[in-house]
Amino acid sequence: MTEHVDVLVVGAGISGIGAAYHLQQRCPDRSFVILEGRDDIGGTWDLFRYPGVRSDSDMHTLGYSFKPWKHEKSIADGPSILAYLRETVAEHDIERHIRFDHHVSTAEWSSDDARWTITAERTDTGETVQLTCSFLFMCSGYYSYRGGYTPEFPGRERFGGEIVHPQAWPEDLDYAGKRVVVIGSGATAMTLVPAMAPDVGHITMLQRSPTYVVARPSIDPIAAKLRKWLPERLAYRLVRRKNIALGQLFYAKTRKQPEQVRDELLSLTRAELGDDVVERHFTPRYNPWDQRLCLIPDGDLYDAINSGKASVVTDHVETFTESGIQLESGQHLDADIIITATGLQLVTLGEMDFVVDGEQVDFSRTWTYKGLAYSDVPNLVSSFGYINASWTLRADITCDFVCRLLNHMRDTGTDQCTPRLRPTDREMTPKPWIDDFSSGYMQRMMPMLPKQGDCEPWLNPQRYSVDRKLIVRQPIDDGVMQFTKARTDARVPA
Repeated sequence: MTEHVDVLVVGAGISGIGAAYHLQQRCPDRSFVILEGRDDIGGTWDLFRYPGVRSDSDMHTLGYSFKPWKHEKSIADGPSILAYLRETVAEHDIERHIRFDHHVSTAEWSSDDARWTITAERTDTGETVQLTCSFLFMCSGYYSYRGGYTPEFPGRERFGGEIVHPQAWPEDLDYAGKRVVVIGSGATAMTLVPAMAPDVGHITMLQRSPTYVVARPSIDPIAAKLRKWLPERLAYRLVRRKNIALGQLFYAKTRKQPEQVRDELLSLTRAELGDDVVERHFTPRYNPWDQRLCLIPDGDLYDAINSGKASVVTDHVETFTESGIQLESGQHLDADIIITATGLQLVTLGEMDFVVDGEQVDFSRTWTYKGLAYSDVPNLVSSFGYINASWTLRADITCDFVCRLLNHMRDTGTDQCTPRLRPTDREMTPKPWIDDFSSGYMQRMMPMLPKQGDCEPWLNPQRYSVDRKLIVRQPIDDGVMQFTKARTDARVPA
């Protein structure tokens, strides 16, 4: 007999671990398992191993609401974040629910039975396994673990040195004394440059266009003071609220007063690098938060540039050569190692196939329900964080919604919950799933994702205060989420 669980969670990263905690606390009568395709927990924080890997969100908001961040630095490195996740798993006995090396490939829904059939491959043995579940909670993130995104660079095969993507960082890469070019201007590039600068001969960040950069102390002075005077959990909660509020205020200001914010950000960067460098390499063509800002702790990128060990070049690649990169301007960048920090390969819902009652689901033809579920797709919620704030803030409130939803179904004796368009919703004006955000990695993904509408609940606001009202405070039975029973009584009890 196929094993059945009430809830199946896909992914044991920051979202999946949080989901396990919330299910244990708020739905203790429900059985659940977590299927993780890799051989360890952590997701992003276990996968990426490049020098200096860190969060560009503060840990008082990237950390869980239920587990205080205890370390001094609020801008934390990858190993510290992974250790935090391991502590969470150990403290709440979560690992017994995780099945590693289970790469999920297919999810098939049957309305007759009100359950999903999940097919996974055991990556350690090659065996194919199946489970059924009453509810599917996708916590697999939004990018492919198979490899990062790299544009087609002419002449790539001619280059005589090493070419590395940060998602597949070699453990034995020797860059001591070498000439290194990092292609990219996002968070990964701005992490690599200061981390590698002390050891290389010289490192160059090659970008097509500039990005806004914000320097912040890695240690939050208010958090440090509050920890001395208040109980640990209270101090954490207060700092978390403070950082959430400041983040929302800053983002709102970028929408209402973009020119003023732009001038303020550029003024701060000029104070560190001078007018000429900022004019050429740190003055974007877009407004702040039209794309993600890059956070640099303690101004480490500025220090690397001012030391002379690092430089920035704004230009376009004409071709790779035997000894480096020829630019369209005519300049040649000599290199022993080229790092393509050119982004992630984004995917929809864990690179899985979804079938509902025999029909393949095309998510691009669905409408998003509160940014966490999909029109006409039953008993499915996916966790997707913020592009303008910490991922975990939204993961937490998504878990809250899932638990309320499961408990409502238990209390009403229903088996199936499906968001369905009302007659008045069918004339909605479609908008991109994430609106007002021009980053290339997101724009490449938009055609694959569901549409937003122009009225609740068919919205994905990407704003914490709005999401709190839409997801946490509104009733579960809202007239759009339809609750029904299974067509047959062929269900097997958990």
